[in-house]
Amino acid sequence: MQTLFINIKELLQVRETLIEKVSGSEMAILPTIKNAWLLIENETIAAFGPMENCPKINADKTIDAKGKMILPSWCDSHTHIVYVGNREQEFVDRINGLTYEEIANRGGGILNSAKKLNETSEEEIYNQSKKRLEEVIQQGTGAVEIKSGYGLTVEGELKMLRVIKKLAANYPIIIKATFLGAHAFPLAYKENHAGYIDLLINEMLPKIAQEKLADYIDAFCETGYFSVEETERIMQAGKQYGLRSKIHVNQFTAINGIAACVKHNALSVDHLEIVTDEDIAALKDSETMPVALPSCSYFISIPYTPARKMIAAGLPLALASDFNPGTSPSGNMNFVVATACIKMKMTPEEAINAATINGAYAMGISATHGSITVGKKANLIITKPLNSIYELPYSFGTDLIEQVLLNGKIISSKKSR
Repeated sequence: MQTLFINIKELLQVRETLIEKVSGSEMAILPTIKNAWLLIENETIAAFGPMENCPKINADKTIDAKGKMILPSWCDSHTHIVYVGNREQEFVDRINGLTYEEIANRGGGILNSAKKLNETSEEEIYNQSKKRLEEVIQQGTGAVEIKSGYGLTVEGELKMLRVIKKLAANYPIIIKATFLGAHAFPLAYKENHAGYIDLLINEMLPKIAQEKLADYIDAFCETGYFSVEETERIMQAGKQYGLRSKIHVNQFTAINGIAACVKHNALSVDHLEIVTDEDIAALKDSETMPVALPSCSYFISIPYTPARKMIAAGLPLALASDFNPGTSPSGNMNFVVATACIKMKMTPEEAINAATINGAYAMGISATHGSITVGKKANLIITKPLNSIYELPYSFGTDLIEQVLLNGKIISSKKSR
């Protein structure tokens, strides 16, 4: 099956050869072809180029994309899509002056979500979660990482990871699963941190490995949650089961967690609302991808990741949604890209690189996703007619996506403006 797109106004994120990520000043460069063609064969990108050099192709389907732009689907490397209910009351509590920490200390936050999840059947968790997954696919996400972490019990964590596995089996989007048993300490272990970490390492991890339920391991390395030493123990245990780490760190405080993550070759460090010069030095020349979550900063009014400082230092940066019920109840990567431009002063080129090729790196799929490259998956966004690519972040409240393709097939199609 061949599908040929012709007269594309602009084909974005074109990479002739495979690259893993872009860093520093390279992030401002977004390779494009104006007035382009693109050939998809079955599930993959087969060829592309300028219209003036378009060969005669007898494709099964030819689509005229005049006035429209095509770019790779968003790669959202940090979400908590699998959860039950919502935390709308905590949203109101924050409006009335309570902080994240105050809400957590009175049984809200992560523990609130964990209570609901452990009281809910696996089938119902799946039914609620699949609606959110379908929503983000419609919004242009073509690859997504989903974490556990609202179980905080052996059965609860296994239940979440089984739901993630079922979503991956039933939907054409690629899903990476991350075990986040170290999201918070359950009330029963509030004064016995070592006991909970023993449970996590000696009971949860072996069962997760036996059922092949996770690709990565995570921990909330933060003051009041998991210390650097506790996080290191969890990262080390994950390695023994072939699970590379992707760590929540520096959301509220800087406690030298980033250096520890780099030491353990973490794939990514996520949040980074607080970043010190020492953190930047630790990340330089490492294989660890910094990941910013701007919609979380927006929703709970905390600082934004200092993108300009990090890019100026030569670092790469990825963007992700942090879709979760408490601090970022949206998986709309279009809003994430716009917010990175508006609030973090990233250029549109930098933000698109961060949400595509660098996002793919942060979930270990840059060989198959994140750019327009021959042989990669044909996971694509076809926009409505646009003046320029800058309109995507500029018109942040407007749905500018006309079609979404996953594995070469149209998954979502909307009318043009």
